[in-house]
Amino acid sequence: MRVLGIDPGLTRCGLGVVDSSGGRAMSLVAVGVARSATDLPIAERLHAIGTEIDAWLDLHRPDAVAVERVFSQHNVRTVMGTAQVSGVAMVAAARRGLPVALHTPSEVKAAVSGSGRADKAQVAAMVVRLLRLDATPKPADASDALALAICHVLRGGAQSRIDAALAAARATRRQGTLA
Repeated sequence: MRVLGIDPGLTRCGLGVVDSSGGRAMSLVAVGVARSATDLPIAERLHAIGTEIDAWLDLHRPDAVAVERVFSQHNVRTVMGTAQVSGVAMVAAARRGLPVALHTPSEVKAAVSGSGRADKAQVAAMVVRLLRLDATPKPADASDALALAICHVLRGGAQSRIDAALAAARATRRQGTLA
């Protein structure tokens, strides 16, 4: 199973792709960050991030997409941008018929490190260990995206396969009605 993890952010949106052939054996496919300039209008920033997410979906062809669930923060402006980018990511995946899973930060921490209260450094260290990397991906958004993908492999693999099968069945039915 191939999973694209997305750590949504308006300035930096982490993107990480992980392959798994089952169990805990995982490998890094790609990691990076989509960026948008802070001096652009919000619509253009969302378009820039969306274009990059589309390119990653087309290039890496994941079986599922894992997005960090937006939670309430003290800075409303930050949470709004994060929520908007999450929506862009979910729509991009839905257009391709891909299942999308939302994982909370504590779910990701627990799945990757064993503790829902782990700090960023502990999670990053486990990302390096689980993917057998030489160094922690930078910036932190990139490492967080890989943690999301890993979390999904460890927690959501079975559900993703069910969702993918249902999506394929829906697509087949739609094609049958168009013919």
